Amino acid sequence: MNLNQITLPVLDLHKSISFYETLGLNLIVHTHDAYARFEFPHGDATLSLSVVDQLPQGNGIKVFFECDDLDKKVSYLKAQEIKFESELEDQPWLWREAHLFDPDGNHLVLYRAGENRKNPPWRKK
Repeated sequence: MNLNQITLPVLDLHKSISFYETLGLNLIVHTHDAYARFEFPHGDATLSLSVVDQLPQGNGIKVFFECDDLDKKVSYLKAQEIKFESELEDQPWLWREAHLFDPDGNHLVLYRAGENRKNPPWRKK
């Protein structure tokens, strides 16, 4: 299997499109005012946005975006007035990450794990 796409619920499609374009995703599909799909600068997976009448309640999911030059990306986004929930932090699981929320409260994590993403020292053989 291969991940094709993740679809996130949104209330305001145009506001969300602008947010994800600022993150660096490329808009490839925009149908009416109900759906949009983006491609990433690297890889084959896509991210979709689908308009809903009401956002789901609870903790929901987290979407992780790996960035090669994480510190530079976070600095750039802050200069674009993107608000972060947490500052960049080195984690005990050997990732460096910062947390933020999109305009509809979807939890996003920008991180850099490199080799440790799939091959941490404690990986099962």
